[in-house]
Amino acid sequence: MEEQQILPATESGKKRPNLLTILCILTFIYSGLSAVSNLMVFIFFDASMKFAAELVKAFKLPGMDLLLNVRPVYFAATASINALAVAGAIIMWQLKKLGFHIYTISQILVILAPMYFFRFPGPDFFSILLSAAFVLLYSSNLKKMS
Repeated sequence: MEEQQILPATESGKKRPNLLTILCILTFIYSGLSAVSNLMVFIFFDASMKFAAELVKAFKLPGMDLLLNVRPVYFAATASINALAVAGAIIMWQLKKLGFHIYTISQILVILAPMYFFRFPGPDFFSILLSAAFVLLYSSNLKKMS
């Protein structure tokens, strides 16, 4: 049985695989919202830190106090990294391999950024797992891209 397409062909006339469409939409949502939220924290850094301090004090959330000691540049950097992921997904949406390489670089940076800014000794396992899953799933569509 032939796979039905969710969306029509791209401008080049090629059909975008359903898996690629779904992955791109998920990337637009997650990385797009992450980019916007990190940018907002960067812009409103003092107010965000006051709010975070109140949350830590009220709920005694483990690990939240770590955010209280981070520099504002962390939020600008993570906003930029997530925007890079969105840019890669937009290019892959157009069935171009360049987008995959941009997206993959952004995922490597997503894993390394907390290690640099928070001086963690190693990467976060969940970040590696999620990034690797998306990169592998995107890579399965490379043969459909030019």
